[in-house]
Amino acid sequence: MECTSVRTAPAMLTPVTAGSLLAAFAAVTDPRRRASITYSLAALLALALTAILANQCSVLAIAEWAARQGSAVLAPLGFSPGHTPCQSTLHRLFAKLDSTSLSAALQAAFAPAVAADPTARGAQAVAIDGKAQRGRLPFQVGGCPVHALSAFCHDAGVVLAQEPIDPGQAAEKSEAELTVAPMLLDRIDWRGRILTGDARFCQRGICQRVLDAGGDYLLVVKENQPTLYQDLQLLFDPPYPVPPLSDRREARTREHGHGRQHETRHLIASTDLNGYLDWPGVAQAFRLERTWQAGGVQKRAVHYGIVSLPPGVADAGRLLAVRRGHWSIENQLHYPKDVSMDEDRSLVHTGQGPTVLAMLRDSALSLIRLAGWRTIASRLRAFTDNPTAAVALVTQSVPARA
Repeated sequence: MECTSVRTAPAMLTPVTAGSLLAAFAAVTDPRRRASITYSLAALLALALTAILANQCSVLAIAEWAARQGSAVLAPLGFSPGHTPCQSTLHRLFAKLDSTSLSAALQAAFAPAVAADPTARGAQAVAIDGKAQRGRLPFQVGGCPVHALSAFCHDAGVVLAQEPIDPGQAAEKSEAELTVAPMLLDRIDWRGRILTGDARFCQRGICQRVLDAGGDYLLVVKENQPTLYQDLQLLFDPPYPVPPLSDRREARTREHGHGRQHETRHLIASTDLNGYLDWPGVAQAFRLERTWQAGGVQKRAVHYGIVSLPPGVADAGRLLAVRRGHWSIENQLHYPKDVSMDEDRSLVHTGQGPTVLAMLRDSALSLIRLAGWRTIASRLRAFTDNPTAAVALVTQSVPARA
């Protein structure tokens, strides 16, 4: 695709709606020299986001899609037909863009739509997890982030914040995630929220940080915390006969799906170790057993965990639901980004380009879910046929949580 040599004014062509992502993009730091600015930064980011909503998965596809659109799509975004950015313009911009500034602008835009009630302790669960972009793995040399750590609201399906991870910070993925976790946690208002994460985030410092911010946690415990793990194992699965638990509360669910049959989850919660465990804020411990059939084979997995919510706030059923909900970050964020948006196949690897595109994909998913749609692939196809609807999502106020 050829770049046009015609320069256009960077100003918006139409008024910008307050509370929209188009307005939020105006707060992003512009890395370009003033003399080289042809298009408004906010307009470029809004155009890229709209194209992603319209199922354009690469920078080249975004540029080609924009060149085909008429005034009904382009004018609300700040462009006129025949005067849209080429692929190299977008590549250079994304590579130089301040991803921290973009992340802050997106977080501010989505925060009002998914604000938690600070008086309702543990009412909103937030999962944190890291993600790699496989298409970037051959290009790790050079300092661009290889992974990102995201905070994801279980119920709303919205990314609350994302923190890029520089491969120079740590050699191991788990170590890299722990390196940036404090920065991600500090950007979230934890009042009324409960943190969920896998065993790598079961760290004293992380738990204390969330508690100090007014939040709570529910975390799985594995052998990376050997003393804590052994204490929980002795409580729930002792190797010798012991008196029954003085506090034993249970919850059980049974479901089907994803190639599994007769999948049962059985959670036992107890406060028996509260006075013994040396861990910040622990109020309950739990044992979660999963049994299921796959390919005609019976399978079983047992996990232990700790939670800072007391039984009066979160009974066994609530703990089971929150732990089950943690996997929404895989099913509702990582999976659609890789499968529906081709993130794993993206070969963009220069500078901040991969991180910027990942944040725009996050925003597209968050917008779709806040608007009340749950089937991502079908909605992307619908926006392909009706791009003006995608424009409306980007240029109008961010929808309140449905």
